[in-house]
Amino acid sequence: MSKSLPYSMKDVHYDNAKFRQRSCLKVITQNLLTNNVKRDYVSCSTGKFLVLLMIGGLAYLMFTHTSPIHAVSGLAKDIGAKVGDNLNMDGSSRVDKFWRKLPRLPPRLSPDEIGSTNSSIHDPEKLNAASDWRARQQSVKNAFIHAWSGYKNYAMGHDELMPLSQRGVDGLGGLGATVVDALDTAIIMGIDEVVSEAGSWIEKHLPERISQKGQVNLFETIIRVVGGLLSAYHLSGGEQGKNLIHKGPNPCLCYTSSLIVGRILSSSPSGEFSGGNIRLGSRGDSYYEYLLKVWLQQRDNNVTYLHDMYEEAMKGVRHLLVRKSIPNGLVFVGELPSGPNGAFSPKMDHLVCFLSGNLALGATKGITKKESMKNNLLTFEDLENLKLAEDLAKTCYEMYSVTSTGLAPEIAYFNMKGHSEEGPDGGNKSSKYVHDIIIKPADRHNLLRPETVESLFILYRITEDPKYVLIFCSVRFSCAIIVREWGWEIFKAFEKHTKVDSGGYSSLDDVTTLPPRRRDKMETFFLGETLKYLYLLFGDNTVIPLDEFVFNTEAHPFPIKLTTKSE
Repeated sequence: MSKSLPYSMKDVHYDNAKFRQRSCLKVITQNLLTNNVKRDYVSCSTGKFLVLLMIGGLAYLMFTHTSPIHAVSGLAKDIGAKVGDNLNMDGSSRVDKFWRKLPRLPPRLSPDEIGSTNSSIHDPEKLNAASDWRARQQSVKNAFIHAWSGYKNYAMGHDELMPLSQRGVDGLGGLGATVVDALDTAIIMGIDEVVSEAGSWIEKHLPERISQKGQVNLFETIIRVVGGLLSAYHLSGGEQGKNLIHKGPNPCLCYTSSLIVGRILSSSPSGEFSGGNIRLGSRGDSYYEYLLKVWLQQRDNNVTYLHDMYEEAMKGVRHLLVRKSIPNGLVFVGELPSGPNGAFSPKMDHLVCFLSGNLALGATKGITKKESMKNNLLTFEDLENLKLAEDLAKTCYEMYSVTSTGLAPEIAYFNMKGHSEEGPDGGNKSSKYVHDIIIKPADRHNLLRPETVESLFILYRITEDPKYVLIFCSVRFSCAIIVREWGWEIFKAFEKHTKVDSGGYSSLDDVTTLPPRRRDKMETFFLGETLKYLYLLFGDNTVIPLDEFVFNTEAHPFPIKLTTKSE
Protein backbone atom coordinates (compact mmCIF):
# COMPACT_ATOMS: atom_id res chain seq x y z
CA MET A 1 0.00 0.00 0.00
CA SER A 2 1.16 3.50 -0.79
CA LYS A 3 2.28 5.41 2.25
CA SER A 4 0.40 8.41 0.91
CA LEU A 5 -2.93 6.60 1.33
CA PRO A 6 -4.43 7.19 4.78
CA TYR A 7 -5.89 4.10 6.39
CA SER A 8 -7.84 5.34 9.41
CA MET A 9 -10.86 7.60 9.21
CA LYS A 10 -14.00 7.91 11.32
CA ASP A 11 -15.19 11.46 10.73
CA VAL A 12 -16.13 13.03 7.42
CA HIS A 13 -15.38 16.75 7.13
CA TYR A 14 -18.32 18.93 6.19
CA ASP A 15 -18.22 21.86 3.78
CA ASN A 16 -21.59 23.57 4.11
CA ALA A 17 -20.94 26.08 1.33
CA LYS A 18 -21.10 23.27 -1.23
CA PHE A 19 -24.04 21.42 0.32
CA ARG A 20 -26.57 20.85 -2.45
CA GLN A 21 -30.03 19.41 -2.61
CA ARG A 22 -29.45 17.09 -5.54
CA SER A 23 -26.29 15.39 -4.32
CA CYS A 24 -27.01 13.33 -1.21
CA LEU A 25 -23.67 11.63 -0.67
CA LYS A 26 -21.85 14.91 -1.36
CA VAL A 27 -23.37 16.11 1.90
CA ILE A 28 -21.71 13.27 3.75
CA THR A 29 -18.43 13.15 1.92
CA GLN A 30 -17.92 16.73 0.67
CA ASN A 31 -14.39 16.95 1.93
CA LEU A 32 -13.44 13.92 -0.13
CA LEU A 33 -14.89 15.44 -3.30
CA THR A 34 -13.18 18.83 -2.91
CA ASN A 35 -9.72 17.29 -2.95
CA ASN A 36 -7.80 17.85 -6.18
CA VAL A 37 -6.37 14.38 -6.01
CA LYS A 38 -6.10 12.79 -9.41
CA ARG A 39 -4.75 9.41 -10.29
CA ASP A 40 -3.95 7.84 -13.62
CA TYR A 41 -5.71 4.70 -14.56
CA VAL A 42 -3.77 1.58 -13.78
CA SER A 43 -2.72 0.07 -17.06
CA CYS A 44 -3.19 -3.62 -17.60
CA SER A 45 -0.21 -5.75 -18.48
CA THR A 46 -0.32 -8.06 -21.48
CA GLY A 47 -0.55 -11.03 -19.16
CA LYS A 48 -3.57 -9.61 -17.35
CA PHE A 49 -5.19 -8.79 -20.69
CA LEU A 50 -4.76 -12.37 -21.88
CA VAL A 51 -6.14 -13.69 -18.59
CA LEU A 52 -9.15 -11.39 -19.00
CA LEU A 53 -9.73 -12.67 -22.52
CA MET A 54 -9.55 -16.25 -21.26
CA ILE A 55 -12.04 -15.56 -18.49
CA GLY A 56 -14.34 -13.76 -20.94
CA GLY A 57 -14.20 -16.69 -23.37
CA LEU A 58 -14.97 -19.23 -20.68
CA ALA A 59 -17.77 -17.06 -19.35
CA TYR A 60 -19.26 -16.94 -22.85
CA LEU A 61 -19.28 -20.72 -23.02
CA MET A 62 -20.97 -20.91 -19.65
CA PHE A 63 -23.98 -18.78 -20.40
CA THR A 64 -26.41 -20.05 -23.01
CA HIS A 65 -29.14 -17.43 -22.81
CA THR A 66 -29.57 -13.85 -21.75
CA SER A 67 -31.16 -12.78 -18.50
CA PRO A 68 -31.71 -9.03 -18.61
CA ILE A 69 -31.44 -6.92 -15.52
CA HIS A 70 -34.84 -5.86 -14.30
CA ALA A 71 -34.52 -2.10 -14.10
CA VAL A 72 -37.29 -0.62 -12.02
CA SER A 73 -38.30 3.01 -12.18
CA GLY A 74 -39.94 2.98 -8.78
CA LEU A 75 -40.42 0.93 -5.68
CA ALA A 76 -42.70 -2.07 -6.04
CA LYS A 77 -46.35 -1.37 -5.32
CA ASP A 78 -46.37 -4.00 -2.63
CA ILE A 79 -43.89 -1.92 -0.66
CA GLY A 80 -46.83 0.11 0.65
CA ALA A 81 -48.94 -2.87 1.61
CA LYS A 82 -50.23 -3.02 5.16
CA VAL A 83 -49.29 -5.79 7.57
CA GLY A 84 -50.63 -9.08 6.32
CA ASP A 85 -50.91 -8.13 2.63
CA ASN A 86 -49.28 -10.35 0.07
CA LEU A 87 -45.87 -9.23 -1.15
CA ASN A 88 -44.41 -9.84 -4.59
CA MET A 89 -41.56 -12.11 -3.62
CA ASP A 90 -38.77 -13.63 -5.61
CA GLY A 91 -38.08 -17.31 -5.76
CA SER A 92 -40.38 -18.22 -8.67
CA SER A 93 -37.64 -18.27 -11.26
CA ARG A 94 -37.40 -21.21 -13.59
CA VAL A 95 -34.89 -23.97 -13.06
CA ASP A 96 -31.82 -23.10 -15.11
CA LYS A 97 -29.44 -25.54 -16.70
CA PHE A 98 -26.43 -26.66 -14.79
CA TRP A 99 -23.66 -24.25 -15.55
CA ARG A 100 -20.27 -25.29 -16.82
CA LYS A 101 -17.61 -24.45 -14.27
CA LEU A 102 -14.27 -22.82 -14.79
CA PRO A 103 -11.22 -25.01 -14.10
CA ARG A 104 -10.81 -23.49 -10.63
CA LEU A 105 -12.90 -25.76 -8.47
CA PRO A 106 -14.38 -24.93 -5.07
CA PRO A 107 -13.05 -26.77 -2.02
CA ARG A 108 -14.91 -29.82 -0.86
CA LEU A 109 -16.86 -29.88 2.34
CA SER A 110 -15.75 -32.15 5.13
CA PRO A 111 -18.32 -34.61 6.52
CA ASP A 112 -18.53 -32.49 9.69
CA GLU A 113 -19.29 -29.34 7.72
CA ILE A 114 -21.90 -31.10 5.62
CA GLY A 115 -23.56 -32.35 8.78
CA SER A 116 -23.47 -28.94 10.43
CA THR A 117 -25.17 -27.24 7.51
CA ASN A 118 -28.83 -26.57 8.20
CA SER A 119 -30.85 -29.40 6.74
CA SER A 120 -33.25 -27.03 5.04
CA ILE A 121 -30.41 -25.79 2.80
CA HIS A 122 -30.47 -29.18 1.07
CA ASP A 123 -33.98 -28.55 -0.18
CA PRO A 124 -33.84 -25.66 -2.69
CA GLU A 125 -37.48 -26.08 -3.67
CA LYS A 126 -38.60 -25.54 -0.09
CA LEU A 127 -36.29 -22.59 0.47
CA ASN A 128 -37.36 -20.85 -2.70
CA ALA A 129 -41.07 -21.14 -2.09
CA ALA A 130 -42.45 -17.62 -2.29
CA SER A 131 -44.73 -18.24 0.66
CA ASP A 132 -41.80 -19.20 2.90
CA TRP A 133 -39.85 -16.03 2.20
CA ARG A 134 -42.99 -13.91 2.32
CA ALA A 135 -43.67 -15.23 5.80
CA ARG A 136 -40.10 -14.64 6.89
CA GLN A 137 -40.15 -11.09 5.57
CA GLN A 138 -43.40 -10.51 7.43
CA SER A 139 -41.70 -11.72 10.62
CA VAL A 140 -39.04 -9.04 10.18
CA LYS A 141 -41.75 -6.46 9.59
CA ASN A 142 -43.48 -7.55 12.79
CA ALA A 143 -40.17 -7.24 14.65
CA PHE A 144 -39.80 -3.66 13.43
CA ILE A 145 -43.32 -2.84 14.63
CA HIS A 146 -42.52 -4.39 18.03
CA ALA A 147 -39.28 -2.41 18.29
CA TRP A 148 -41.02 0.82 17.30
CA SER A 149 -43.87 0.28 19.73
CA GLY A 150 -41.44 0.03 22.63
CA TYR A 151 -39.67 3.19 21.53
CA LYS A 152 -42.91 5.10 20.96
CA ASN A 153 -44.40 4.10 24.31
CA TYR A 154 -41.37 4.75 26.49
CA ALA A 155 -38.83 6.93 24.65
CA MET A 156 -40.49 8.96 21.88
CA GLY A 157 -38.30 11.94 21.03
CA HIS A 158 -35.24 10.59 22.80
CA ASP A 159 -32.28 9.24 20.88
CA GLU A 160 -32.57 5.64 22.11
CA LEU A 161 -34.78 3.28 24.09
CA MET A 162 -33.74 1.49 27.26
CA PRO A 163 -36.26 -1.35 26.90
CA LEU A 164 -35.77 -2.96 30.31
CA SER A 165 -35.96 0.33 32.21
CA GLN A 166 -38.75 1.49 29.89
CA ARG A 167 -37.34 4.97 29.41
CA GLY A 168 -35.41 7.00 26.86
CA VAL A 169 -31.84 8.23 26.81
CA ASP A 170 -30.05 10.92 24.77
CA GLY A 171 -26.58 9.80 23.85
CA LEU A 172 -26.41 11.09 20.28
CA GLY A 173 -27.13 14.79 20.64
CA GLY A 174 -30.80 14.68 21.59
CA LEU A 175 -32.14 14.99 18.03
CA GLY A 176 -34.51 12.03 18.27
CA ALA A 177 -32.05 9.80 16.44
CA THR A 178 -34.24 6.68 16.50
CA VAL A 179 -37.14 8.54 14.86
CA VAL A 180 -35.00 9.74 11.97
CA ASP A 181 -32.98 6.54 11.65
CA ALA A 182 -36.11 4.37 11.48
CA LEU A 183 -38.16 6.54 9.14
CA ASP A 184 -36.95 5.27 5.76
CA THR A 185 -37.16 1.66 7.02
CA ALA A 186 -40.84 2.24 7.74
CA ILE A 187 -41.26 3.80 4.29
CA ILE A 188 -39.62 0.80 2.60
CA MET A 189 -41.71 -1.65 4.64
CA GLY A 190 -44.86 0.30 3.87
CA ILE A 191 -45.88 0.73 7.52
CA ASP A 192 -47.98 3.87 7.07
CA GLU A 193 -48.81 4.30 10.75
CA VAL A 194 -45.14 4.45 11.75
CA VAL A 195 -44.32 6.74 8.81
CA SER A 196 -47.07 9.08 9.97
CA GLU A 197 -45.95 9.03 13.60
CA ALA A 198 -42.29 9.59 12.77
CA GLY A 199 -43.07 12.25 10.16
CA SER A 200 -45.34 14.10 12.54
CA TRP A 201 -42.68 14.19 15.25
CA ILE A 202 -40.08 15.44 12.78
CA GLU A 203 -42.35 18.21 11.53
CA LYS A 204 -43.34 19.39 15.03
CA HIS A 205 -40.15 18.94 17.04
CA LEU A 206 -36.98 18.41 15.03
CA PRO A 207 -36.50 21.99 13.71
CA GLU A 208 -36.68 23.35 17.26
CA ARG A 209 -34.30 20.68 18.56
CA ILE A 210 -31.83 21.52 15.81
CA SER A 211 -32.00 25.26 16.43
CA GLN A 212 -31.09 24.72 20.08
CA LYS A 213 -27.95 22.72 19.33
CA GLY A 214 -24.56 24.34 19.16
CA GLN A 215 -22.41 21.24 18.83
CA VAL A 216 -23.15 17.59 18.04
CA ASN A 217 -21.21 14.43 17.22
CA LEU A 218 -20.01 15.01 13.67
CA PHE A 219 -19.89 11.48 12.32
CA GLU A 220 -22.99 10.04 13.99
CA THR A 221 -25.15 13.07 13.16
CA ILE A 222 -24.15 12.91 9.49
CA ILE A 223 -24.79 9.22 8.98
CA ARG A 224 -27.94 8.92 11.11
CA VAL A 225 -29.74 12.28 11.07
CA VAL A 226 -28.60 13.90 7.83
CA GLY A 227 -28.58 10.54 6.09
CA GLY A 228 -32.01 9.58 7.39
CA LEU A 229 -33.56 12.92 6.45
CA LEU A 230 -32.13 12.94 2.93
CA SER A 231 -33.16 9.34 2.33
CA ALA A 232 -36.71 10.12 3.50
CA TYR A 233 -36.66 13.16 1.23
CA HIS A 234 -35.92 11.03 -1.82
CA LEU A 235 -38.22 8.14 -0.90
CA SER A 236 -41.02 10.65 -0.26
CA GLY A 237 -40.82 12.06 -3.77
CA GLY A 238 -38.01 14.61 -3.61
CA GLU A 239 -35.75 15.38 -6.54
CA GLN A 240 -34.98 12.12 -8.40
CA GLY A 241 -37.04 10.46 -5.70
CA LYS A 242 -39.71 7.79 -5.69
CA ASN A 243 -43.40 8.60 -5.61
CA LEU A 244 -44.84 6.25 -3.03
CA ILE A 245 -48.50 5.39 -2.66
CA HIS A 246 -48.57 5.94 1.08
CA LYS A 247 -48.11 9.04 3.17
CA GLY A 248 -44.74 10.29 4.25
CA PRO A 249 -43.27 13.34 5.93
CA ASN A 250 -43.09 16.60 4.04
CA PRO A 251 -40.07 16.16 1.69
CA CYS A 252 -39.22 19.85 1.88
CA LEU A 253 -39.10 19.69 5.68
CA CYS A 254 -36.76 16.69 5.58
CA TYR A 255 -34.44 18.48 3.22
CA THR A 256 -34.58 21.77 5.11
CA SER A 257 -33.83 20.02 8.39
CA SER A 258 -30.78 18.38 6.84
CA LEU A 259 -29.56 21.80 5.73
CA ILE A 260 -29.90 23.17 9.24
CA VAL A 261 -27.97 20.23 10.64
CA GLY A 262 -25.34 20.87 7.97
CA ARG A 263 -24.85 24.40 9.26
CA ILE A 264 -24.24 23.07 12.75
CA LEU A 265 -21.73 20.57 11.45
CA SER A 266 -19.85 23.11 9.34
CA SER A 267 -17.99 24.24 12.45
CA SER A 268 -16.17 20.41 12.75
CA PRO A 269 -12.59 19.70 13.67
CA SER A 270 -9.95 19.88 10.92
CA GLY A 271 -10.64 16.33 9.75
CA GLU A 272 -6.96 15.52 9.44
CA PHE A 273 -5.82 11.92 9.88
CA SER A 274 -3.69 10.88 12.80
CA GLY A 275 -2.05 7.67 13.98
CA GLY A 276 -0.71 4.70 12.09
CA ASN A 277 -3.26 2.01 12.96
CA ILE A 278 -4.37 0.15 9.82
CA ARG A 279 -7.74 -1.46 10.39
CA LEU A 280 -11.14 -1.91 8.77
CA GLY A 281 -13.09 -1.90 12.03
CA SER A 282 -13.95 1.12 14.15
CA ARG A 283 -12.33 4.42 13.13
CA GLY A 284 -11.58 3.11 9.65
CA ASP A 285 -14.49 1.21 8.13
CA SER A 286 -16.53 4.06 6.68
CA TYR A 287 -13.55 5.56 4.88
CA TYR A 288 -13.05 2.45 2.75
CA GLU A 289 -16.79 2.10 2.29
CA TYR A 290 -17.14 5.64 0.94
CA LEU A 291 -14.20 5.44 -1.45
CA LEU A 292 -16.35 3.00 -3.39
CA LYS A 293 -19.84 4.32 -2.69
CA VAL A 294 -19.18 7.98 -3.48
CA TRP A 295 -17.71 6.86 -6.80
CA LEU A 296 -20.75 4.66 -7.48
CA GLN A 297 -23.16 7.46 -6.59
CA GLN A 298 -21.26 10.13 -8.52
CA ARG A 299 -19.45 8.14 -11.20
CA ASP A 300 -20.73 10.24 -14.11
CA ASN A 301 -18.73 13.07 -12.56
CA ASN A 302 -14.95 13.30 -12.50
CA VAL A 303 -14.36 11.24 -9.36
CA THR A 304 -12.56 8.24 -10.82
CA TYR A 305 -9.68 8.89 -8.43
CA LEU A 306 -11.89 7.58 -5.63
CA HIS A 307 -12.28 4.25 -7.40
CA ASP A 308 -8.55 4.12 -8.01
CA MET A 309 -7.96 4.72 -4.29
CA TYR A 310 -10.48 2.00 -3.44
CA GLU A 311 -8.78 -0.54 -5.68
CA GLU A 312 -5.37 0.36 -4.29
CA ALA A 313 -6.70 0.00 -0.74
CA MET A 314 -8.21 -3.42 -1.45
CA LYS A 315 -4.93 -4.65 -2.89
CA GLY A 316 -3.31 -3.62 0.37
CA VAL A 317 -6.01 -5.36 2.39
CA ARG A 318 -5.52 -8.62 0.51
CA HIS A 319 -1.76 -8.38 0.81
CA LEU A 320 -1.34 -7.16 4.40
CA LEU A 321 -4.48 -7.95 6.39
CA VAL A 322 -6.03 -11.19 5.11
CA ARG A 323 -5.10 -14.40 6.94
CA LYS A 324 -6.51 -17.88 7.58
CA SER A 325 -7.29 -19.36 10.96
CA ILE A 326 -6.19 -22.72 12.28
CA PRO A 327 -7.18 -25.49 12.41
CA ASN A 328 -10.01 -25.01 9.89
CA GLY A 329 -9.00 -22.15 7.62
CA LEU A 330 -11.53 -19.37 8.17
CA VAL A 331 -10.52 -16.31 6.16
CA PHE A 332 -10.42 -13.16 8.28
CA VAL A 333 -9.16 -9.57 8.15
CA GLY A 334 -6.83 -8.57 10.97
CA GLU A 335 -5.13 -5.32 11.99
CA LEU A 336 -1.73 -3.62 11.93
CA PRO A 337 -1.86 -1.47 15.08
CA SER A 338 1.59 0.05 14.46
CA GLY A 339 1.42 0.42 10.70
CA PRO A 340 2.54 -1.75 7.76
CA ASN A 341 5.91 -2.55 9.31
CA GLY A 342 4.51 -3.48 12.72
CA ALA A 343 3.21 -6.70 14.20
CA PHE A 344 0.02 -8.27 12.88
CA SER A 345 -2.97 -8.67 15.22
CA PRO A 346 -5.52 -11.46 14.48
CA LYS A 347 -8.34 -9.25 15.79
CA MET A 348 -11.48 -8.69 13.75
CA ASP A 349 -14.31 -6.40 14.80
CA HIS A 350 -17.84 -7.33 13.81
CA LEU A 351 -17.80 -3.97 12.03
CA VAL A 352 -15.36 -5.47 9.51
CA CYS A 353 -18.13 -7.73 8.22
CA PHE A 354 -19.33 -4.83 6.06
CA LEU A 355 -16.32 -5.54 3.83
CA SER A 356 -17.81 -8.70 2.36
CA GLY A 357 -20.73 -6.81 0.82
CA ASN A 358 -18.55 -3.87 -0.16
CA LEU A 359 -16.15 -6.13 -2.08
CA ALA A 360 -19.03 -7.75 -3.96
CA LEU A 361 -20.57 -4.37 -4.73
CA GLY A 362 -17.25 -3.04 -5.96
CA ALA A 363 -16.74 -6.04 -8.24
CA THR A 364 -20.07 -5.91 -10.09
CA LYS A 365 -21.02 -2.25 -9.53
CA GLY A 366 -24.47 -3.32 -8.31
CA ILE A 367 -25.54 -5.58 -11.16
CA THR A 368 -25.64 -9.34 -10.83
CA LYS A 369 -22.52 -11.47 -11.11
CA LYS A 370 -24.24 -13.49 -13.80
CA GLU A 371 -24.80 -10.40 -15.93
CA SER A 372 -21.29 -9.11 -15.27
CA MET A 373 -19.71 -12.36 -16.44
CA LYS A 374 -21.96 -12.62 -19.47
CA ASN A 375 -20.81 -9.19 -20.63
CA ASN A 376 -17.14 -9.74 -19.69
CA LEU A 377 -17.21 -6.93 -17.14
CA LEU A 378 -15.24 -8.66 -14.40
CA THR A 379 -11.48 -8.33 -14.19
CA PHE A 380 -9.29 -10.90 -12.51
CA GLU A 381 -9.09 -8.60 -9.48
CA ASP A 382 -12.89 -8.40 -9.41
CA LEU A 383 -13.05 -12.19 -9.25
CA GLU A 384 -10.47 -12.22 -6.47
CA ASN A 385 -12.53 -9.68 -4.53
CA LEU A 386 -15.69 -11.73 -5.04
CA LYS A 387 -13.93 -14.83 -3.73
CA LEU A 388 -12.75 -12.88 -0.68
CA ALA A 389 -16.29 -11.51 -0.22
CA GLU A 390 -17.75 -15.01 -0.08
CA ASP A 391 -15.03 -16.27 2.26
CA LEU A 392 -15.55 -13.35 4.64
CA ALA A 393 -19.31 -13.86 4.62
CA LYS A 394 -18.71 -17.44 5.73
CA THR A 395 -16.40 -16.27 8.52
CA CYS A 396 -18.83 -13.61 9.70
CA TYR A 397 -21.65 -16.13 9.86
CA GLU A 398 -19.48 -18.54 11.85
CA MET A 399 -18.83 -15.73 14.35
CA TYR A 400 -22.56 -16.09 15.11
CA SER A 401 -22.77 -19.85 14.86
CA VAL A 402 -19.82 -20.47 17.20
CA THR A 403 -21.54 -18.86 20.22
CA SER A 404 -24.06 -20.34 22.62
CA THR A 405 -26.70 -17.76 21.64
CA GLY A 406 -26.11 -17.84 17.90
CA LEU A 407 -25.24 -14.12 18.03
CA ALA A 408 -21.83 -12.66 17.23
CA PRO A 409 -19.57 -10.89 19.71
CA GLU A 410 -18.42 -7.32 19.15
CA ILE A 411 -14.84 -8.51 18.53
CA ALA A 412 -13.31 -11.90 17.74
CA TYR A 413 -9.72 -13.13 17.68
CA PHE A 414 -8.51 -15.97 15.47
CA ASN A 415 -5.95 -18.65 16.08
CA MET A 416 -3.40 -18.60 13.28
CA LYS A 417 -0.13 -20.29 12.45
CA GLY A 418 2.67 -18.78 14.47
CA HIS A 419 0.29 -16.74 16.61
CA SER A 420 -1.88 -18.77 18.95
CA GLU A 421 -4.37 -16.64 20.88
CA GLU A 422 -5.37 -17.61 24.38
CA GLY A 423 -8.87 -17.21 25.70
CA PRO A 424 -12.29 -18.83 25.91
CA ASP A 425 -14.29 -20.02 22.95
CA GLY A 426 -17.80 -19.02 21.97
CA GLY A 427 -19.55 -21.71 23.95
CA ASN A 428 -21.05 -23.75 21.11
CA LYS A 429 -19.03 -26.94 21.43
CA SER A 430 -20.75 -28.49 18.41
CA SER A 431 -19.36 -25.84 16.06
CA LYS A 432 -16.57 -26.98 13.77
CA TYR A 433 -14.86 -23.65 14.32
CA VAL A 434 -14.94 -23.59 18.11
CA HIS A 435 -11.12 -23.75 18.23
CA ASP A 436 -10.59 -21.21 15.43
CA ILE A 437 -12.37 -18.30 17.12
CA ILE A 438 -11.45 -16.82 20.50
CA ILE A 439 -13.84 -14.46 22.29
CA LYS A 440 -12.26 -12.51 25.13
CA PRO A 441 -14.36 -11.48 28.16
CA ALA A 442 -14.31 -7.77 27.27
CA ASP A 443 -15.55 -8.46 23.74
CA ARG A 444 -18.51 -10.78 24.34
CA HIS A 445 -21.27 -8.19 23.99
CA ASN A 446 -23.66 -7.86 21.05
CA LEU A 447 -25.09 -4.46 20.11
CA LEU A 448 -27.66 -5.69 17.54
CA ARG A 449 -25.24 -4.72 14.77
CA PRO A 450 -26.11 -4.96 11.05
CA GLU A 451 -22.83 -5.54 9.21
CA THR A 452 -23.17 -9.28 8.62
CA VAL A 453 -26.76 -9.18 7.40
CA GLU A 454 -25.82 -6.14 5.29
CA SER A 455 -23.26 -8.23 3.45
CA LEU A 456 -25.63 -11.20 3.16
CA PHE A 457 -28.19 -8.89 1.56
CA ILE A 458 -25.71 -7.54 -0.99
CA LEU A 459 -24.35 -11.00 -1.80
CA TYR A 460 -27.86 -12.34 -2.31
CA ARG A 461 -28.75 -9.49 -4.66
CA ILE A 462 -25.57 -9.97 -6.66
CA THR A 463 -25.95 -13.75 -6.99
CA GLU A 464 -29.66 -13.21 -7.75
CA ASP A 465 -30.69 -16.57 -9.18
CA PRO A 466 -31.08 -19.18 -6.41
CA LYS A 467 -30.30 -21.96 -8.93
CA TYR A 468 -27.06 -20.31 -10.07
CA VAL A 469 -24.01 -22.00 -8.55
CA LEU A 470 -21.20 -19.48 -8.11
CA ILE A 471 -17.79 -20.32 -9.54
CA PHE A 472 -16.05 -19.58 -6.26
CA CYS A 473 -18.83 -20.79 -3.99
CA SER A 474 -17.28 -22.35 -0.90
CA VAL A 475 -20.10 -24.85 -0.55
CA ARG A 476 -21.83 -27.21 -2.95
CA PHE A 477 -25.18 -25.46 -2.89
CA SER A 478 -26.17 -22.09 -4.26
CA CYS A 479 -24.60 -19.26 -2.26
CA ALA A 480 -27.72 -17.24 -2.98
CA ILE A 481 -29.78 -19.76 -1.04
CA ILE A 482 -27.29 -20.10 1.78
CA VAL A 483 -26.81 -16.42 2.55
CA ARG A 484 -30.58 -16.03 2.82
CA GLU A 485 -30.81 -18.97 5.20
CA TRP A 486 -27.92 -17.62 7.25
CA GLY A 487 -29.82 -14.35 7.58
CA TRP A 488 -32.87 -16.21 8.82
CA GLU A 489 -30.83 -18.05 11.45
CA ILE A 490 -29.43 -14.74 12.70
CA PHE A 491 -32.88 -13.17 12.84
CA LYS A 492 -34.24 -16.11 14.85
CA ALA A 493 -31.41 -15.67 17.36
CA PHE A 494 -32.27 -11.97 17.73
CA GLU A 495 -35.90 -12.90 18.32
CA LYS A 496 -35.05 -15.55 20.87
CA HIS A 497 -32.49 -13.71 22.98
CA THR A 498 -32.95 -9.95 22.54
CA LYS A 499 -36.71 -9.37 22.27
CA VAL A 500 -38.30 -7.61 25.24
CA ASP A 501 -41.95 -8.47 25.85
CA SER A 502 -43.00 -4.92 26.74
CA GLY A 503 -41.57 -3.58 23.49
CA GLY A 504 -38.17 -3.19 21.88
CA TYR A 505 -35.02 -5.31 21.70
CA SER A 506 -32.00 -5.23 24.00
CA SER A 507 -28.27 -5.46 23.42
CA LEU A 508 -26.55 -8.32 25.21
CA ASP A 509 -23.64 -8.36 27.65
CA ASP A 510 -22.44 -11.89 26.86
CA VAL A 511 -23.30 -14.00 23.82
CA THR A 512 -21.36 -17.02 25.11
CA THR A 513 -23.66 -17.88 28.05
CA LEU A 514 -27.27 -19.00 28.39
CA PRO A 515 -29.41 -17.21 29.23
CA PRO A 516 -27.47 -14.12 28.11
CA ARG A 517 -27.32 -11.00 30.28
CA ARG A 518 -29.03 -8.00 28.74
CA ARG A 519 -27.60 -4.47 28.45
CA ASP A 520 -30.85 -2.48 28.46
CA LYS A 521 -30.15 -0.58 25.22
CA MET A 522 -31.72 -0.63 21.78
CA GLU A 523 -29.36 1.05 19.34
CA THR A 524 -30.93 3.20 16.64
CA PHE A 525 -29.24 1.14 13.93
CA PHE A 526 -31.28 -1.93 14.86
CA LEU A 527 -34.31 -0.24 13.25
CA GLY A 528 -32.35 1.81 10.75
CA GLU A 529 -30.05 -0.95 9.48
CA THR A 530 -30.35 -4.47 10.88
CA LEU A 531 -34.06 -4.98 10.34
CA LYS A 532 -33.98 -3.05 7.05
CA TYR A 533 -31.32 -5.32 5.57
CA LEU A 534 -33.07 -8.46 6.81
CA TYR A 535 -36.35 -7.26 5.29
CA LEU A 536 -34.67 -6.58 1.94
CA LEU A 537 -32.77 -9.88 2.09
CA PHE A 538 -36.04 -11.82 2.28
CA GLY A 539 -37.84 -9.64 -0.25
CA ASP A 540 -38.15 -8.74 -3.91
CA ASN A 541 -34.96 -7.81 -5.76
CA THR A 542 -36.71 -4.88 -7.44
CA VAL A 543 -37.12 -3.00 -4.15
CA ILE A 544 -34.20 -0.57 -3.78
CA PRO A 545 -32.15 -2.16 -6.62
CA LEU A 546 -28.40 -1.91 -6.15
CA ASP A 547 -27.81 -0.46 -9.61
CA GLU A 548 -30.11 2.47 -8.79
CA PHE A 549 -29.31 3.14 -5.13
CA VAL A 550 -26.33 3.20 -2.81
CA PHE A 551 -26.65 2.87 0.96
CA ASN A 552 -24.73 5.15 3.26
CA THR A 553 -22.94 3.61 6.24
CA GLU A 554 -26.19 3.81 8.27
CA ALA A 555 -28.18 1.96 5.57
CA HIS A 556 -29.98 5.04 4.25
CA PRO A 557 -30.45 4.60 0.48
CA PHE A 558 -29.67 7.44 -1.93
CA PRO A 559 -30.41 7.40 -5.66
CA ILE A 560 -27.42 7.08 -7.97
CA LYS A 561 -26.84 10.38 -9.72
CA LEU A 562 -26.83 10.15 -13.50
CA THR A 563 -25.71 13.12 -15.57
CA THR A 564 -28.17 14.11 -18.28
CA LYS A 565 -27.28 15.69 -21.62
CA SER A 566 -28.81 19.00 -20.51
CA GLU A 567 -26.29 19.17 -17.67
